[in-house]
Amino acid sequence: MTKNWNSSDREDHTQEDRDIGLNSTTVLGALGAGALLAASGCGGGGGSDSSSGNPASDTSETGGDTGGGTGGTGSSFTVIDPVTRIEGHLKVEVDIDTVDGVLQVIDARCTGTQFRGFEQILTGRDPKDAPYLTERICGVCPVSHGLAATLALEKAAGTSVPSNARILRNLVLGANFLQSHILHFYLLAALDYVSAPAGAPWSPAWNVDLMRSSSLQQISNHLTTAITMRRKAHEMGAIFGGKMPHPSACQAGGFTTKPTASTINTFTTYLDELLQFIDLSYIPDVQLLESVYGDYNDIGKGHGNLMAYGAFDLDDSNSPNRLLRRGLVYDSAPNSVQALSTSNIREQVSYSWYADATDNKHPASGSTVTVDPASKTDAYSWLKAPRYNGAPMECGPLARMWVNGDYWAGVSVMDRHMARALEAQKITDAMFGWLDQLVIGDPVYDSSYSSGYSQSGEGLTEAPRGALGHWLSTASSGTRSASGGPAIGNYQVITPTCWNASPMDGNDVRGPMEQALVGTPVSNETQPVEVLRVIHSFDPCLSCAVHVMRPGKKPQVIAQAGVRG
Repeated sequence: MTKNWNSSDREDHTQEDRDIGLNSTTVLGALGAGALLAASGCGGGGGSDSSSGNPASDTSETGGDTGGGTGGTGSSFTVIDPVTRIEGHLKVEVDIDTVDGVLQVIDARCTGTQFRGFEQILTGRDPKDAPYLTERICGVCPVSHGLAATLALEKAAGTSVPSNARILRNLVLGANFLQSHILHFYLLAALDYVSAPAGAPWSPAWNVDLMRSSSLQQISNHLTTAITMRRKAHEMGAIFGGKMPHPSACQAGGFTTKPTASTINTFTTYLDELLQFIDLSYIPDVQLLESVYGDYNDIGKGHGNLMAYGAFDLDDSNSPNRLLRRGLVYDSAPNSVQALSTSNIREQVSYSWYADATDNKHPASGSTVTVDPASKTDAYSWLKAPRYNGAPMECGPLARMWVNGDYWAGVSVMDRHMARALEAQKITDAMFGWLDQLVIGDPVYDSSYSSGYSQSGEGLTEAPRGALGHWLSTASSGTRSASGGPAIGNYQVITPTCWNASPMDGNDVRGPMEQALVGTPVSNETQPVEVLRVIHSFDPCLSCAVHVMRPGKKPQVIAQAGVRG
């Protein structure tokens, strides 16, 4: 589908079968909207885009009066830690107060609670190790990390790749996008709105504003089917990628898998089935959800600044056309896409547990130098705060579709879900064309690739959750890697969630997700499902994680000495 969606495309829907129920006596620490347990991973160094968790969230609340807004009656402070049904370790703190008669979020802080250090791991390694190691940053979007590392290597060496390699990369990346988008809606986000099947792993769940309409049973009926379709997308990606997750076929110089008539036919069979699911289930389900929870078209905008690096090269030129274009937009203004230059990116660390000497650096010259959290009392996150010309930027499917001109309906919780579903359809349609472009017998690899000393390059692409950048430089002299060749001298990664869930910057400007939370109405501070809906719409991804929780029990925090939980 290439339709340009705008605000006039929305329909008014009656909600004759709305059943809103809240149980304010539910105990603190109850699991929210299903206790699905999952694992995989993503996130690294100064920022992270990771993989998996369960849909629950522990909350704790302490009273206090922080001023609030007009008509405040004394604010409360709610901590959701860990936020579950995301990929990784995220803590969100919100101040809630009554403003103009509405109980709502008046301030928010997002904390990446785990340091991983992939940048340090890569220093001194053979540059060709970068794709393999950085794929382990994330179990949900490893293809994007491997591709970003490969592009950085090729940029540093001045290497181009054969057409077949470009197309095969697109196909494997596309498969990765599809499995992630299906996973996000049905297993991570939908449980904020619909009731899941009875029993494990879907329960227990908060007794909150779920199933406003009996029509939402349609979505519930597709939850288990979505698990199967996500598996099929993984299997499809493995046909050319070799395995999923963490495929090994994408390497500097090209690709290692040669297409055959058999593999093309098998891939096409999977793609046909996935397109049918997207057309007949995924998109209608998101449209149904929007019709019932239409109030979330006006919740969660944030700053409205949108940025995309672009992905899926369509030709072999040095400045290729892309299926999803590169650009940025300020304050979500349609028809106002601006050119993007990564020279304008800086990473700030005023509120991050990194040395002040690393503040406001471009990633190509930046470094990852940690400090003892106890020594930097104003800091609250292991994520840095990337900014573009000083501005916080939201990235992800909504940003990509907006920059591309495919979706201009708005910036909100529901807009993020709708843009993600429509993007899945757009990518699937394109993949059929790429299959037709493969030439059996043509080369897939340029053996002339080699890394050298004093090289540098940046690899820009899109992960399912948004703009992903890798910056690489090799040592100036000497033989430092175990293989006897040049070694990585510096490596920096800025993940999509580092943009979206960043802490405040040096001007005390909130990150995109923090700002999106402000103003969110809340019915019950002890079970703030409304807060989770905003968070989950960004599909945060921070680090490998498995959240093991017991209903009614306080979380047990295990931390190293000197590290605050």
